[in-house]
Amino acid sequence: MSLFCTAYFPCISYMARFLSESEPLIEVYETYHKQTYRNRCRVMTANGVQSLSVPVVKVNGNHTMTKDMIISYKEPWQQVHRRCLESAYKASPYFDHYFDTIRPLFETRFERLIDLNDAALSTVLKMLKVKKYVVHTTDYVHETENDLREVFSPKKLADASLYPAYYQVFSEKFPFAADLSVLDLVFNEGPEAMGYLKKIP
Repeated sequence: MSLFCTAYFPCISYMARFLSESEPLIEVYETYHKQTYRNRCRVMTANGVQSLSVPVVKVNGNHTMTKDMIISYKEPWQQVHRRCLESAYKASPYFDHYFDTIRPLFETRFERLIDLNDAALSTVLKMLKVKKYVVHTTDYVHETENDLREVFSPKKLADASLYPAYYQVFSEKFPFAADLSVLDLVFNEGPEAMGYLKKIP
């Protein structure tokens, strides 16, 4: 058993590890952690790498579990995220092939963050043509051999040497950015994305 945190359009390192594990489990009974990939992803835009965050509400204050985190719709974040992705990747080789697959995620009003993230991860697995299920913990797991809950973090600088460079939009303006959201890889590499993920340690 390998334990992962939930993630919004996970980063490449997360997806590579998730796909390599036979029984990945997503922890939903933890106390929610702020400023993590649980509610954000990083993409390449015309202005460089940008973080897209889903606004959330802690219904039980600082003791709120991840499974109980509610999405806020006070701001039109779905429209912002969709437009950002369209603007950033419309010139990518596989944008037209994949964007309609993720579009419904920005048109559905998900109540809980975990529901949105499950749908996003399931959609990515579909895009990668992988038959793998999203399974949650049924209680808080205190210890496990493969505890990956805090391994993937936007606060940690990716070791670029572990990520072979692939074509990215705006590559004429910015150097290769490693370990962005898996959406960056899929829009740019298409069917080759799965082969790339297998190369990541």
